[in-house]
Amino acid sequence: MNTPLRVAVLGTGTVGQVLATRLVELGHQVTLGSRTADNPKAQAWAAQTGGRHANFAQAAAAAELVINAVSGVHSLAALEAAGAQNLAGKVLVDVSNPLDFSGGFPPTLSVCGDDSLAEQIQRAHPEARVVKALNTLANPIMVQPSLVPGEHILPICGDDAEAKAQVAALLESFGWRSSQLLDLGPLSQARGTEAWLLLWTRLYGVLGTGMFNLVLARGEG
Repeated sequence: MNTPLRVAVLGTGTVGQVLATRLVELGHQVTLGSRTADNPKAQAWAAQTGGRHANFAQAAAAAELVINAVSGVHSLAALEAAGAQNLAGKVLVDVSNPLDFSGGFPPTLSVCGDDSLAEQIQRAHPEARVVKALNTLANPIMVQPSLVPGEHILPICGDDAEAKAQVAALLESFGWRSSQLLDLGPLSQARGTEAWLLLWTRLYGVLGTGMFNLVLARGEG
């Protein structure tokens, strides 16, 4: 993806800042969105990177592409604050997971089974073009896949083929090879990628690190 984009990254946590910083490095015009325009984390990030900061609605309104990096339990509220009119027609990359830490670690899922957070977001914003991606691995690997050796994979899913292609191009600019990107199909497949976090968090607890990813080994037949 060589053409610079106006990108809104919603969420000032580590994931949001890592993604936003990488996008600035790649030459995109990036706004880090938060609940209030004077969020100290967003202000500090903008001062350090040369990016911009704004509230959710301002960031989304100015963007061509929106990334939801808000925690799963707060994603719907954050996107409501961003405004349906500011998301309509735009690619919305959902990186969040519906993790519920109310009972401690490891977490449970607040949405699972016959639904997913990504689908809830799509229903709440039917005019947005939601693509689920990057929710299955630790944030350093999101923007530097070479941190894990070998042909490990990154699943993506969504109902809009053109939106998925645009997201795939962005991911390739991060360093992902096209052979590593696994298109699972419709957005309902996010039920599987979000549920993977039940195992991911347990692996993290045993390994003591998040620096791992999935390798898909296929046999014959």
